[in-house]
Amino acid sequence: MTRQRGASSLAMVLLLLALGALLLQGTSQQAASYASRAAAESRGLQRQAAVQSALEWGRTQRWSTSDAVRCREAPTSRARVCLRLLAGGEALLMARYETAALWRLGRVDAGRILFSPRGWSDFCPLREVALCLMP
Repeated sequence: MTRQRGASSLAMVLLLLALGALLLQGTSQQAASYASRAAAESRGLQRQAAVQSALEWGRTQRWSTSDAVRCREAPTSRARVCLRLLAGGEALLMARYETAALWRLGRVDAGRILFSPRGWSDFCPLREVALCLMP
């Protein structure tokens, strides 16, 4: 009888273990990447919701038409909301929360500010970008 040593079987098992470990490591890195992207997307959606809420809150506030620029802090999100009165009876409502910002145009009519029914803009609606910056 010849003696069987089993070295090739042991080598095959070790090779399968090594390949399995590499596959698990790759899957783990891919899952971590997806989780990171999902968390960033979630933070972005939260920022966008907070700034939209703050802009709507600012739209419902009573603003003085005597100051060229007036700012307030939205109570629910700590977002900053400012109203800038422009030449020609126009007004610009601005809201910023972290890196998200929105603007909404309006006009002054008989001491009241009437905002555009078209809604907000996620880019500066004015030619002069300096007027869109928060003070």
